[in-house]
Amino acid sequence: MMDPLAQIAAAQPYSKLLGLTFLEASKERVVAELLIRKELCTSSGTMHGGVMMGFCDILGATGAWLALPEGAKGTTTIDSNTSFLSGPPEGTLVTGISTPVRNGRRVSVWQTEVTDPQGKKVCLVTQTQLVL
Repeated sequence: MMDPLAQIAAAQPYSKLLGLTFLEASKERVVAELLIRKELCTSSGTMHGGVMMGFCDILGATGAWLALPEGAKGTTTIDSNTSFLSGPPEGTLVTGISTPVRNGRRVSVWQTEVTDPQGKKVCLVTQTQLVL
């Protein structure tokens, strides 16, 4: 039987493309790591903003999916707000922690904070997921 975290990753091809590793996933908290590789960087060698947003969207969407109310079919992101706080360089292993602000019958709101190994905040994302 496949590890539950591996099952979650396998169900999300984009997470595989980015190379993220789920460390924890539940309806209360999702934690993952991402190594900033050269192909995920800007021309100045720092993590691309789109990668930050994609990483956070995966974490928040995963939490929202795990918290779906009975009978729901899935979720989709309807709003996302990103605050870029720093640009970690290539080779940095960042950690994202996503927690629910609210899990309701119609919408789920999740906040994700990404930090570098020294605990410096990289970005903060708040996203709203529509429950389908």
